Amino acid sequence: MDQIFAVRLDNGSTLIVKAAEELGLQAHDLCVFRRDFYTDLGEIRREVAPPENPGELPTAIRKAETADLATANENDAKARSAMQTAHRFVSSLGLEMKLLNAHYSLDGKLVTIQFSADGRVDFRELVKELSRALCTRIELRQIGVRDETGIHGGIAVCGQQLCCSRFLKEFNSINVKMAKEQDLSLTPATISGVCGRLKCCLKYEHEGYQELEKGMPRRGEWCDTPQGRGRISDRNLLTRKVSVTLESGNVVQFLKDEITVVPSERRPGGGGNGGGSRRNRDGGRRNGSGQSPRRGGDAAPAPKEGAGGGSGAAE
Repeated sequence: MDQIFAVRLDNGSTLIVKAAEELGLQAHDLCVFRRDFYTDLGEIRREVAPPENPGELPTAIRKAETADLATANENDAKARSAMQTAHRFVSSLGLEMKLLNAHYSLDGKLVTIQFSADGRVDFRELVKELSRALCTRIELRQIGVRDETGIHGGIAVCGQQLCCSRFLKEFNSINVKMAKEQDLSLTPATISGVCGRLKCCLKYEHEGYQELEKGMPRRGEWCDTPQGRGRISDRNLLTRKVSVTLESGNVVQFLKDEITVVPSERRPGGGGNGGGSRRNRDGGRRNGSGQSPRRGGDAAPAPKEGAGGGSGAAE
């Protein structure tokens, strides 16, 4: 029975490869595999679940031997030279693209160049020039900023290696609403990753935070605590604690089970009319008809249009 592995190339890209159990491949082994018309070398990262159609996968041939490693080192030097050539053609053709790396297949039949760009780039002329200059088949592959960050790697604010570089290979849609539902500050420095986009962990942690949200009181709600009545000013979904501003002005933390949310009809200022009268824009109180009450006598008549009124009227 075949084993299925995720294999990483030296340019940071990852592909799925099948291998016979007799090869005895394990994580971190270097293996030679065949794909389409060429052979290549990569590092086995981990074993993965088999896809629906494993017959179309590249096939591992053997563990990398000393000769394979020597060839790979020679290809690294050729790849650096290919990058210089590619940069020269990109400049002469005036293409708006950022070249990232070049990778020679183990047998030298294919050169893959990865690049990033703000939009679509017509690189057909570039492929023709590179094919003539390098005398081999060229594949240009545009990748996004998340993939670019995963290739370069780094350390996230959590102190761990970047998820996109360590294990995350599919970048799902992420929105700011996920950060709001996780009670995170919406400042860019808090919710943005190294790549400048929203953090990937906002997505795969979202479902867990939705479960933690169940039964937790919201900010602004009034509650009864062991130290008296107060209003919830903050909360921590992970520790199941809330910060309550008491009527005395003190801020105290309580476990969620130590407080009782006060129904709306029992809250301070509550009532059938929604909590007292509202002020109009001029600062006065409105009566039941929605008009400002008179303080005594009839209101002064409004000045006629065009009259030269003074500038010292009270706000």
